[in-house]
Amino acid sequence: MGSAKSEAEWAERASVFLKNKLKEKEVTYVELVKRLKKHGFAETEASITNKLKRGTFSATFFLACIAAMELEGVALDEI
Repeated sequence: MGSAKSEAEWAERASVFLKNKLKEKEVTYVELVKRLKKHGFAETEASITNKLKRGTFSATFFLACIAAMELEGVALDEI
């Protein structure tokens, strides 16, 4: 996958990446809420839905999702 050229493209790619990984790992938004809580995040199913729909979320949220899904060795070209 080529490099994103704008902030909006990066946001879309990050959102699509997380959605795809959730589907691949068979983790629902409800399950992600529970997993994120273990990492100190107080999210709701609705807040996660909105963040992924908008594609706007913090890097800390993104990294916590990666940790919560126990993804290892994520490469930039996957995003």
